[in-house]
Amino acid sequence: MNDALQTSFLELPEPAAVPTPAHDRCEILLGDAREVLQNLPANSVQTCVTSPPYWGLRDYGIGGQIGAELDMRDYIKDLVAVFREVRRVLKDDGTFWLNIGDSYTSGGRTWRDDDKKNAGRGMSYRAPTPEGLKPKDLIGIPWRLAFALQDDGWYLRTDIVWNKPNCQPESVRDRPTRSHEFVFLFSKSEKYFYDHEAIKEPAVDATQKSKNRRTVWNIHTEPYRGAHFAVYPRELARICIKAGSRPGDRVLDPFFGSGTTGVVCNELGRICTGVELNEQYATLARERLIRQR
Repeated sequence: MNDALQTSFLELPEPAAVPTPAHDRCEILLGDAREVLQNLPANSVQTCVTSPPYWGLRDYGIGGQIGAELDMRDYIKDLVAVFREVRRVLKDDGTFWLNIGDSYTSGGRTWRDDDKKNAGRGMSYRAPTPEGLKPKDLIGIPWRLAFALQDDGWYLRTDIVWNKPNCQPESVRDRPTRSHEFVFLFSKSEKYFYDHEAIKEPAVDATQKSKNRRTVWNIHTEPYRGAHFAVYPRELARICIKAGSRPGDRVLDPFFGSGTTGVVCNELGRICTGVELNEQYATLARERLIRQR
């Protein structure tokens, strides 16, 4: 079978008696994106669709993991370095779709207990309040990162609000419950491939025409049984991949997680390269790609 049609893992054994299906066009590279991306050829990827670990919100149990930096500035710096490599491997007309969430300062707390509704909330560490901020401040991570990437050479084309109609409730009484995250569209060059026809919003009825995609996307969160808690929904990835690539193009996700980007690439006839640091998540992603769901 052609190498492009296999699911390949660095240092991961082949599963016993589970053949790689013909529909699987995704390779998974196990390792730190800061190192793995350096081995990918320049100008080889049409679009990048990814959601990196959010700063200070989750403990994935991996030493040196991005998202666990004690200084917010180091987190921004680490992601800028990763996405600088992404820009190198993108084709000149390529795009980069970044889903990123925000958080609040820890208020001096040094750990966080599990939550019955979300066991993944538990953390053995909490980053200190960033310099210049106060307890209970909204940090503004998405825009801080977006501006840093813009300064590093990316074209910042638009911000998109991912509205979650089924967001998790919050036990807060002094602010609204947060029910959105951001998606940013970046491009490598001033002119780039963007298929606006592929993602038009459908007509409500026969008397109306489809319209250009707006910047607020109402998409329900989508849990996947057995996956880690940060799975982003297939529909979110689907819109980005359809807009940023054609069938047969290569799509990159340097923070592959449970493999949502790869599942959608298989569905849409794209080739996918995913990079994942956590071996358990890589194994889960592989099983997901085999079952294609």
